[in-house]
Amino acid sequence: MVFDFLRGEFIDVISWLDDTRDTMVWRFERRGQAIKMGAKLTVREGQAAVFIHEGQLADVFGPGLYQLETNNMPIMTTLQHWDHGFQSPFQSEVYFVSTTRFNDQKWGTKNPIMARDPEFGPVRLRAFGTYTMRITDPGKFMTEIVGTDGEFTTDEVSNQIRNMIVQAASQALASSGIPVLDMAANTEDLGKVIAQAIAPKVAEYGLSIPEFYIENISLPEEVEKALDRRTSMGVVGDLNKYMQFQSAEAMGNPASGAGSAMATGAGMAMGMGMAQNMGPWGAQPAQQPAQQAPAAAAPPPPPAPGREWHLAENGATKGPYGEAQLQGLIGSGQLTRATLVWSAGMEGWKPAAETGLAPLFANVPPPLPPAL
Repeated sequence: MVFDFLRGEFIDVISWLDDTRDTMVWRFERRGQAIKMGAKLTVREGQAAVFIHEGQLADVFGPGLYQLETNNMPIMTTLQHWDHGFQSPFQSEVYFVSTTRFNDQKWGTKNPIMARDPEFGPVRLRAFGTYTMRITDPGKFMTEIVGTDGEFTTDEVSNQIRNMIVQAASQALASSGIPVLDMAANTEDLGKVIAQAIAPKVAEYGLSIPEFYIENISLPEEVEKALDRRTSMGVVGDLNKYMQFQSAEAMGNPASGAGSAMATGAGMAMGMGMAQNMGPWGAQPAQQPAQQAPAAAAPPPPPAPGREWHLAENGATKGPYGEAQLQGLIGSGQLTRATLVWSAGMEGWKPAAETGLAPLFANVPPPLPPAL
């Protein structure tokens, strides 16, 4: 324990080797914060060493090799009232600050940005991208952000930077006047506007944003689907020509199985066109040129089967009868207007005069009235 104490008290090399990618500030730990006068301070490229003495910002050292003495520690000498050479250990906190760029920092809008588009009207926009930040004033960064944090990472400041970016992005997108469909071509200019807007704010923390990128500006999912449908309609153009093209492709591809279906549809369309050109009886073919023999007329289709009826007589059913047979039964008096009949589709038995057989009785005289 005594050896460790003495070694910590009289160590004469102060340096930092950073093996992380997100550490911005690291405190050099010493027992009692005692530093020997004349100690060696090594500050590598991309680093700065900040001395905090009794809670006050003292000296800041850039890259180089230093031997800590009163002649190269002017602020510390003033604070300590060292008017002449001083070789005893002194107490001070040493913080190493990384001044390299911290790349691939993410930003994005949590809530949609309301904007007025000249073509679509009010729209909701979302945007996200990346940026690079860098510590340009180590002393200011220590006093404004870090304080006494022994190890400060990018996560501890990225939220604040992200809030600044989102606020500036909302104002830039809402006031740009650029149509939504043209924003993808103007992301570079919009990125410069946002970076310039946040530059004074981050400078108050001793930071700068060397690079700022907008990766995407998007609309709500349902709006994007509507735009996709509109784009598809624009690509198709003339729907009639597009259908003809689709039919021709399907007919030329037997493996798809659609050729026969298309051929059937085309044949039906041709048949409908021929029917429109026929006479009222449908049996006259169109006139052919003199050198061609007239096409044989197609045989007429068979007549549709007539409706069949059942008769009720003395508690028994008779039939079924066709309408031609029923006409003979009417002539012989076996079928009258009051005879109960039934046919497929009827709910029950009804008098013949109340069914579709009523026209058959048009030429049959009604029954004679009873004799007085």
